[in-house]
Amino acid sequence: MTDSVVTVADRGRVRDAWKRAHEPIPGVPAWARRAALLVPLVVLPSSVWRISAVALHVPIVKDVPADSSGNLPSWIPVELYVVLLSIVSELLAFTAVGLVSTWGEVFPQWVPFLRGRRVPTLAAVIPGAIGATILTVLWIEMLVMLALGRTLTGGAIPDDGVLDVHTWQGLLAAVMYAPLIAWGPLLGAVTFAYYRRRTTPSGNGR
Repeated sequence: MTDSVVTVADRGRVRDAWKRAHEPIPGVPAWARRAALLVPLVVLPSSVWRISAVALHVPIVKDVPADSSGNLPSWIPVELYVVLLSIVSELLAFTAVGLVSTWGEVFPQWVPFLRGRRVPTLAAVIPGAIGATILTVLWIEMLVMLALGRTLTGGAIPDDGVLDVHTWQGLLAAVMYAPLIAWGPLLGAVTFAYYRRRTTPSGNGR
């Protein structure tokens, strides 16, 4: 075979493996699959905003301080940190899809020592429940504090700061971060559906 044929074949195998891993598991309610697929989408706008504003320096933030690295170590460029943070956020959000897909039932082949084995129910449910609780509390608290004109630390929001919704920049930031409020409840609902399916006799099995 030529290199091009091998490349096409490799892509086909990867595509087939991806499709098999993300096929709906029998017994997954349609609403749970839609909710799981929504989780990465509600995280995406804030990631796009961070990368655009900080890493790409798109002028969508008002009065950015000269040193915006905060408490980051001096050897980590803030641009790199923001990109990595956004990637990690999306990867964490994407784990919700595993709760309605094959790789949430059986460990994938690339997982050493565990490949092909059943995923213990609680190994998925406990992290999912904890994550859903933390995310729900965190973003509801942030919403309440912002409504009161306060930051999470209790300080007053500067009238000319990034979170000043009286400017188009601040309003844009609020709009891009607002979908994160749904992350916790969506994850909690999908985790509950996963638990019920794995622990009821009519479900997919334990």
